[in-house]
Amino acid sequence: MSRILLPSEGAQGGPHSNDATATCFCGAVQILFPTEAPGFVDSFICTCSDDHKITASMFASNFVVRKSHTTHVRGKDKLTKFAQSKTIASGNTMESNFCSICGTLMYGISSGFPGLLITRIGTIDDFNLMETKIKPRFEMYIKSCVAWCTGAGESGVSQFEGAGPLGEPH
Repeated sequence: MSRILLPSEGAQGGPHSNDATATCFCGAVQILFPTEAPGFVDSFICTCSDDHKITASMFASNFVVRKSHTTHVRGKDKLTKFAQSKTIASGNTMESNFCSICGTLMYGISSGFPGLLITRIGTIDDFNLMETKIKPRFEMYIKSCVAWCTGAGESGVSQFEGAGPLGEPH
């Protein structure tokens, strides 16, 4: 098994695994997700102003999976939901799903991308997947990036002023 930083009961992953787990900080919520297509869709960084607020940071690192290919191992009943469309650049409604115990943002559901979960890379139990299979492919909304945070462009990730090519062939 690849390196797992925080002890998460039932953690799964590995470079040759087709599935892995993502767990909240306290361990109450865990999902099993695909690491390859067709269930795995894409990975990206977003520096939009909404993600500044919701992550309390300057960006969000995300991976997108099909809801139909994802299993809630535990804690689905522990998720608290918050949805709004007032500040979303696309005008879509974004529903954020947080662990009601520790507050970890597990995933978002956008009305513009039905059937997809926009999940946070930082919740993945297998650290090595963050650097390999789930490494962000592009960065979007760099127009909202602050000058002191140059983003991922220096590491070869494509950057976009607005929405990026989510789900387009790699």
